[in-house]
Amino acid sequence: MKKLHALKHLKEIINREKTKGKRIVLANGCFDLIHVGHIRYLKESKAQGDVLVVALNSDSSIHKLKGKGRPILNEEERVEIISSFYFVDYITVFEEANVENILLTLKPHVHAKGSDYTKETVPERETVLSYGGEIAITGGPKVKNTTEISRKIGLKPEGNDSP
Repeated sequence: MKKLHALKHLKEIINREKTKGKRIVLANGCFDLIHVGHIRYLKESKAQGDVLVVALNSDSSIHKLKGKGRPILNEEERVEIISSFYFVDYITVFEEANVENILLTLKPHVHAKGSDYTKETVPERETVLSYGGEIAITGGPKVKNTTEISRKIGLKPEGNDSP
């Protein structure tokens, strides 16, 4: 099964899944270097419903968010890695700073965010509530992040003298 879809096509797929009574969950992120925190977040997100859609930040959006030297892995590689997870059903890549457009297009039943957020601090909270969706915080305590791992193994973003 092909997992990567443009948003327009994914909307059709998700609408069909909804007519079958499936509960749709959307998770999102950069997933620049996969670590245990990502796995826990995505697996627990899938447990919130029947179909897990992962919205993956594009290379250009990561660069805007994280700065020079990021992403570490390019978009195609990140899509391939996320596609290999049995608990991920569909993937879409987005350019915007947040997933509001994807939420409004797909209207998933649940918007899952990692434990670096609370239900009150999720940036897209008002958007999700506006169409009657739920917010779930998944993945347990924040244990890792890509920046921390990069520093530990000695990677430095270009033009950045910090360890």
